[in-house]
Amino acid sequence: MSESQSRQGAIASQQPLAVRVGAEFAGSFFVCFAIYMMYSISAILFGVNMPFYVLATALAYAAVTAMFSKISGGQINPAVTIASMLTNATAVLDGILYIIAQVLGATAAAAVLRFILPTNDTVTLKTWFSTAVNGFDSASPTYSILSSANINFGVTMAIVAELIAGLIIVGTALRTSGAHCHGAGSHARAWSIGAAYGVATTITYPITGAALNPARSTGIALLGMNADLTQNPVEQLWVFWICPVLAAAIVSLVVIVARMIASNATRPTNAVAVDASQSVEAADETASEETEIADSEDAGTDNGNETTNQAESPVAEDNDGAQADDADATK
Repeated sequence: MSESQSRQGAIASQQPLAVRVGAEFAGSFFVCFAIYMMYSISAILFGVNMPFYVLATALAYAAVTAMFSKISGGQINPAVTIASMLTNATAVLDGILYIIAQVLGATAAAAVLRFILPTNDTVTLKTWFSTAVNGFDSASPTYSILSSANINFGVTMAIVAELIAGLIIVGTALRTSGAHCHGAGSHARAWSIGAAYGVATTITYPITGAALNPARSTGIALLGMNADLTQNPVEQLWVFWICPVLAAAIVSLVVIVARMIASNATRPTNAVAVDASQSVEAADETASEETEIADSEDAGTDNGNETTNQAESPVAEDNDGAQADDADATK
């Protein structure tokens, strides 16, 4: 695990699991409610305005990410949570609960939207939901324009666009996680996440209505499945789960491989450092042994000198005694 992601895990562990799960529910609710409202009401009142959708989507994700980054990491998107689990930045149990909370939050947002939208015989639920649900082919936002030229955005186009958008979103989320969840870094992360969703919306809105988030697609699809739409959104929902999850797996694989390469690159340096340390230790041991031998030799020499001196002392004493006896005899 990278140092940045270790810090992210530390940040998340500071909050109780229930609080973090609640933050993911609330974050998903706020983001999805904002997007559902923008994509439905603005289309009816002002017509489809793609620059507005791009900016509004980016700001919605940026604001909610800034709001909940210090609590749960502000993942909001099941694809981001899956990538976080695969890279060991989020515990598996925590991640599963996050995803459930995200889907429930999006569903609750769609339910509130359906409850508050005014309808009558002229303006039906289909009118409101047709621009808020995600889809391709006949459910694409640009189908009415393209059908006049006998072309459409099919499933292949939808998969490619949503996959690339998912790579941008998940890659940005993982790159800005961890240390960026606190202080000034949390604001930079929020803007980065918002920019990623803005770019992804630009890529995907004309094709699928900018799904980007499996929870966002699921919530509105469940509430719009009986709204008499051109295409039942639940039937196409698989694309908006498989593409983000695949993007999460790809980004996670790249992160894991990059870690392995970095780890292998540092091993030779560590080995050299260990060898140098061992060489120094061996040299110290050799010098210590040589010092001990020298000390032993010096000690032996000193002992020999003392023995010689002790042997010479009696002889000197005998000579002194003999000289004294000769002197007495002379007298």
